[in-house]
Amino acid sequence: MTSSYSPYSRIIFTCRLYLPKLVSILSLFTVVSEIIVSYLIFPMAEPSPPAPAPPTMSENQNPSSAWPATHMTDVDVDALAHCTSYLSLQDVSNMAMTCKYLQKVAYSDSIWRRFFRESWPQQTPAFASPTSRVREAYLRRRTDLLQFKFSDPVVADFITDRKPVDHILLNEKHIIFSKGSVIQVIKIDDWLSGRDSVVTLSDHSARITCMRLFSLNETSLYRSEAQRKENVLVTSSSDHGIRLWWKGACRRCFTGHKGSVTALSDKLLGNGTGKVLASGGEDGTVRLWSLTSSGRRGQHALKATFYGHEKPIKLMSVAGHKTSILVTVTGDSKVRLWDAAAQSAVPSSSCVGMTSIPGPLINMKCHEQLLYLAAGSSVAVIDLRTMRKVLPYSIDEKLCSFDAIPSKSLCCVGSSNGRAMLYDIRRVKLPNSKAEPVTELDGGHIGPLTHLNMDSYKIVTGGRGRGDSHVNIWESNTGALVSSLTCDLEEASMDALAVNGCQIVTANTSHMEDSGVLRYRDFSNASCPAVNSEGDDRVSKFWNPQSYSDSD
Repeated sequence: MTSSYSPYSRIIFTCRLYLPKLVSILSLFTVVSEIIVSYLIFPMAEPSPPAPAPPTMSENQNPSSAWPATHMTDVDVDALAHCTSYLSLQDVSNMAMTCKYLQKVAYSDSIWRRFFRESWPQQTPAFASPTSRVREAYLRRRTDLLQFKFSDPVVADFITDRKPVDHILLNEKHIIFSKGSVIQVIKIDDWLSGRDSVVTLSDHSARITCMRLFSLNETSLYRSEAQRKENVLVTSSSDHGIRLWWKGACRRCFTGHKGSVTALSDKLLGNGTGKVLASGGEDGTVRLWSLTSSGRRGQHALKATFYGHEKPIKLMSVAGHKTSILVTVTGDSKVRLWDAAAQSAVPSSSCVGMTSIPGPLINMKCHEQLLYLAAGSSVAVIDLRTMRKVLPYSIDEKLCSFDAIPSKSLCCVGSSNGRAMLYDIRRVKLPNSKAEPVTELDGGHIGPLTHLNMDSYKIVTGGRGRGDSHVNIWESNTGALVSSLTCDLEEASMDALAVNGCQIVTANTSHMEDSGVLRYRDFSNASCPAVNSEGDDRVSKFWNPQSYSDSD
């Protein structure tokens, strides 16, 4: 009996054993390795002598033992790098985390040169030193773009009336904002090209209270794979209703709250096809709606109603550790935890936890099993599994805004005196103690600092005082000021801002002119670095200095 295994098949089989994280790329790796490795390891120019006959085996012998053991490290690095160059950036990052040998392959210059060329065709990698690799140049430029460290972004202004903007959303294709009961959607590409780009949505009869974007494939409007990347807009209003919008028209209307609908969940609850949207109202109820129900009026969309809150619900968020868990908070910072999977005949029995912190609610953020909650002049970290405050701490200032990067144990608060303060939660030693900020971000804001946005790369701050129409950009790892972005309106104040990666949009209203402006900036393809008067020798003020990770 002879083995039917070829050397190439054994290499591929070994790949399957060594790369459990790369399920998404095995089919491509199989095809590419069979074609390319055969050419690179066995050149066609020099025909090899006939291969010796495979050793014979006994009846009880395993067929795979007839050939010597073959390992991934037996394959030439250049050959593997060539195969890897056909993979996506995410797959290459996954590959780098499997073992040191494949990390060496994944860091090859040829692979990252392709990624750099695809992302920025007009740019060439800039190396910090003669020994720098292309991957380092790619990640450095990407970080600088995400931190707005360039002076030549795409800039465009959209002129509006003087009425302030209440809410604003931003994604790669659209700017969505509301004024009173009216919503306007700007198609960014059409706008920048000078084409008709604005769609007005005016079916609500009272002020918009919340806006959310969800994937189209989680609704009954989804029809084909070609629509997978499309989104639907869901809005709530003081007219007691919730509306779902798609392609410039209202497709569903959900009613049931006995008063204004004041909050919508940031994500859908549940898994698979049974996902539901949660809403909270002035009536203190939590209602669950199916977005897959048919019928424009959504008659059969209401799936459950939970009772328990005595005051209007202000914020809602889905827990990170369990998609059926919903966190709701009222204006007086009373917190309730609901399990949508544990519905019963008694509506209040779905409440699986309660707690509170003193002071009026500012903001909250869920991450895995923890809830970060800011209210009054304090911040609390609550374990949602036990509803215990694992790290409450006080701040001397009255809070006006709050955001956090839980994965880095960082949070930032905006105060009433125009300053922001950055905290490393790991440095709070004792519960209920006064927290000392790692650094204060004083960027010249006037009045309360009401606008605050954080991500892994930057902190964006903005005030609402008269004449304070600029935003400051700070490095999240150092607390250093990167730049200030201004608005040219005289005596203007900022109503709202939204940030999405390399994009930012600010809404400003002039107190001297009868107009407002939405200013959009996109740094994605910027090429002229901003002048840094402080130099580049700043050291991180946190436990770990900035580094580039494959999981970023």
